[in-house]
Amino acid sequence: MTQLEMQLRGFRMTTAEILYHMPDHPELLQSYVWQNLDKAPDFPRLHEFLDFWERELDGKLHSVKIASLQLVQPAELRLVSEFGRLH
Repeated sequence: MTQLEMQLRGFRMTTAEILYHMPDHPELLQSYVWQNLDKAPDFPRLHEFLDFWERELDGKLHSVKIASLQLVQPAELRLVSEFGRLH
């Protein structure tokens, strides 16, 4: 499936800021930014990535902030209440 097809099926550009504890210095937090097309509100791709993180990586997750933007959306239609002429 192409990116355009995914966007037409409701996928959105999703960005997640992941804060995690550094493995060698657990009292310090490091930031990682993940970005991909994902389907809101469940975000299955992000959950899959976070599951991989917890299973394979040493840095324990602290928090995740998510931002999502629909790139392809219906056109906006506004009705004009008055019509006038110039001249």
